Amino acid sequence: MLPIVYINLDRDAQRRERMEAVLANLPLSYQRLPGVLWTDLDSVAQAQLYCPALNAQQFCRPLVDGEKGCYASHLRACEHLLASAASALVVLEDDVTLQEGFVDVVQAISTLPPDGWDIIKLYSRPSERAVGQRMLTARHHLIRYRRVPSMSNGYVLSRSGARKLLQHRRPFGRPVDVDVRYWWECDLRVLGVLPSLVIPGVAAEASSIWHSGRPRRTRGERWCRWWSQIDYSMRNLWHLWRQPRPEVLQAPSR
Repeated sequence: MLPIVYINLDRDAQRRERMEAVLANLPLSYQRLPGVLWTDLDSVAQAQLYCPALNAQQFCRPLVDGEKGCYASHLRACEHLLASAASALVVLEDDVTLQEGFVDVVQAISTLPPDGWDIIKLYSRPSERAVGQRMLTARHHLIRYRRVPSMSNGYVLSRSGARKLLQHRRPFGRPVDVDVRYWWECDLRVLGVLPSLVIPGVAAEASSIWHSGRPRRTRGERWCRWWSQIDYSMRNLWHLWRQPRPEVLQAPSR
C-alpha cells in the first residue's frame, strides 16, 4: 500500500487532531508533513521558491503568503517522496473529509504501473467530463480530464511527477492548484478518480491560506482573470489533442 502524508501547519492543532483521528481508523501507514509557514522562511529561501516577475507574467494578482506557503508545502511533499523508497505518495491537506472507498482506490492505484502517470487527483467535480476512462474499483473510474479541476487537497503523486514539479516549478508564480492545471508546461500526466474521494473544507482553507482575509479583486484583476480563462481553454484543448492517450487507461477494464 502507498504511504500517506497530510500537510499541517504547526499552529493548526485542531485540524491535526481531526486528521489523526480519521487516518488512525484506516489500514494505511501515514504521517504528518509539517506545512511551510511562509514568514518563517528567510528572504533567500523565499526568492528560490517564489518569483514576483513570473507571477506578474502568469497570474492576475500577487500571491498572498498563505498561497506561497501552501505551494512550498506541496513541493516539500515532492522532496519527501523522492527521499523515500516509495513508488508513489498519497498527499492530503488537513481540511479534507475522506469518502467511502478511499482505501480501495488507494490500493488499486498502488497496482498501476508507476511510470504511466504523474498525478492522480482524488478530488473531482460532480459534473466532471472525461476524455478517457477505465474502471479502477467497482465504484470508481480512473479518468483523463477534459479540464483538470482546481484544488490540491488530495492526490497521489508518482516519483516522475515529483521530479517534474521540482524541476519546473521552482520558482513558481501561480497557486499550486492553478499550476497543475497548466500540465503541458512541464509535461505532467494528470489523471483523476471519479466520483471524488475527498471533500474540501472551505472554512478551514480560508482560515489557513487567507489568514488575513481574502482581498477583493480589482477591476483590472477581474478583466485579467476573464481573459486568462479564455486563453487557458484554448491552450488546454490544443495540448489535450496533442497529448497521447495515457497507456494506463488502455489497460483492460476490471
